[in-house]
Order: sequence, then structure tokens, then C-alpha cells
Amino acid sequence: MRRNKAKTRIAPREEKPKVAVLGAGHGGLAMAAHVSAMGFETRIYTRNPERIRALQERDGKIELTGIITGFGKVYPTMSLKDCLDGADVVMVAVPAMGHSYYGEQCAPHLEDGQIVVLNPGRTGGALEFVNILRNKGCKSDVIVCEAQTFIYVSRHTDVAQAQIFQIKNTVACAALPSYRTPEALRVINKIYPQFVPASNVLETSLDNIGAIFHPGIALLNAARIEDERSDFEFYLEGVGMITSRILEKMDHERVTIARSLGIRVHTAREWLYLSYDSPGKTLYDAILGNAAYRGVLAPRTLYHRYLLEDIPFSLVPIEEFGKSTRVETPAISAIITLGSILLDTDFREEGRTLEKMGIQDYSIKRLRKYITTGV
Repeated sequence: MRRNKAKTRIAPREEKPKVAVLGAGHGGLAMAAHVSAMGFETRIYTRNPERIRALQERDGKIELTGIITGFGKVYPTMSLKDCLDGADVVMVAVPAMGHSYYGEQCAPHLEDGQIVVLNPGRTGGALEFVNILRNKGCKSDVIVCEAQTFIYVSRHTDVAQAQIFQIKNTVACAALPSYRTPEALRVINKIYPQFVPASNVLETSLDNIGAIFHPGIALLNAARIEDERSDFEFYLEGVGMITSRILEKMDHERVTIARSLGIRVHTAREWLYLSYDSPGKTLYDAILGNAAYRGVLAPRTLYHRYLLEDIPFSLVPIEEFGKSTRVETPAISAIITLGSILLDTDFREEGRTLEKMGIQDYSIKRLRKYITTGV
């Protein structure tokens, strides 16, 4: 990727940015439908051709239900190149295990001035994505950003129907390098005023609350999830007053690692209040007091992104940062090990390592310079 401070495109080619959404699952379908319903030209691509064909058969119409009702009209395409062509903002809305695929596939087609946003980056997403673009020889002057969390709580209920339970009040976002964050947000905020600047991608990466909630709650309810006769609300019924202590311990380790890197991140309890207006003296109280979690059912299998995504692409890189800063992570490491045993998968081998992020030899000082300046 070319880094050239003098060559930047502050404004999009159109007053209303053109948007490309990559992904048509729970997140991508909701995002594409809502963005188009807000009046932005929106294209959508996914590597699952059946979903694209289904959208094409419906003339690109996606029904929105939940707190937003109506229809969005998108332009589905089976060509990633066509989806990216002329887009001002590229919203990558796939689980983190798909980031490397889209980085490799997008590299030949990205254009100068485009803004790529990982929704969310999980931990180290932008670092890995930029490293892939560099290794693939991408020369275009693009800005790669990562969101700290996904803006919607959503589920797709049909191939052309998305239910939005909640839209978060604020979503922290940072570019790599961070000096380009204001430039990127000037465009992104035309679509999502909820996106606010984070100091850098270490903040968005380590302010990853899904890393704490998803794998921890899923593993603590493994038998319940395996029971096909059992339906329960993942957050509101899956967290107990005592078991929440494990989540609190994991959260403490995450916050300590961030502090050792010179980053201030929110505790999970603070994040629930900022994102959902859910107060509570304890994490348990804040989770149970979050109205947005009502109706969000637990997955019906342990082979779910709560483990397959959040262990290798959230907890593994957090553990890696812990090793590099000499912060012990007994609770986080235990969840990684337990998940690996349970699903017979070496998540540490498959996960997002410092090497895959291209920072395996970086000191803390050098890492902070890189995320700030890109050098």
C-alpha cells in the first residue's frame, strides 16, 4: 500500500458516498438494507452465490423488521471487482475469519481514496488487513479502518429479510495509521454519525467486548447449547451472578494489557452503559439490565462464530499482546484452551498472531509509532 500524506481525498466523489457492503449474513444484510434505505447507493457482494442469486431474484429488495421497518434496495453482484468499482466506502461486514480472504481478494481491485472499514475488526483486524494488502502488492492509496464493535444488533430471518434489534449509540473507529482517522470519518459520518474517533487501532482492537462476552458465555453454557430441546436467551439467561466472575476476570486481563500498551479502554460494564444506556453496579447487573439483549437467543450449536471467531480472532491476539507485554492471562488462556479441546481445534495455530499482523518483532515504542504514522 502506498502511504503518501500529500495525496489524500478528503471528500467523496459524491455528496452521498457510494457504499459497497461485503457480506450478506446477519450483519451485512442489515447494514446493506439500512444504508440503502437511508438513501445511499449500495452494492452488496458475498462469496456465497446462492445468496446473491436470491437477492437478484427479489430485485435487490431487502425487508427490514424490528426497530426499523421498511425496505432497502441494493445492487447485488457476483463480481467483487464490480462491487468495489467506484465505491467511496467499503464496509466489510463478515466474521473476522473472513478478513484475510477479503484482504487477499480486494487487493487487486481497490482504488485510490477508498475507505475500507472492518465491522468490527475484532482484535488486530486492521493490522492484519493492511499487512495482507502490503504482501499482495496493493499500491492504491486506501484508508483501512476498524470499528470497535458492530453498529447493529441484528439477525437475518430470511435471505432477503433482516431484523434489527438495536442500533448502538456510538461506535469507536480508527484508521491505520491514526493520523488518517479524521479524514476517514468525514466520509463515514455522512452515513453513520454514530461513528466516533478512537485514538488508534490498538484502542479499537483491545476495546473488544465480544471477546469477553461471546466465548465466555458460550462455553459456560456448552451443555445447554448442545441440547437441541433447549432454547434460551444467550445474555439474559446465560449469565449468572457467580459465573459472571469469569467474565469480569477476563475483562480485567484485557484492560490490564491495554494499559501496558499505553491505551485506555472501557471496562465491559462501562461499555454497556455507553453503548446501550445500561447501568449497573456489577457486570451482571449491567448485562441483565440491557433491554437490547431481550430476544437474542443462544446459538443452537457450539460450532458458531462466538467460538470459531471470537477465540482465534479476539482472545488469541489478546493473549499474544499479553505475552509481548508480560501480562499474565490465566482466565483468557483457559478459555482458549478449553475451546480448543471442546472443538478439537488448535485455535492458537489458526488465530491472529503477531506474525500475521506483521508486528512480531515490534517493541511497544515501535508499535505505537507504526499505528500512529504508518511507518
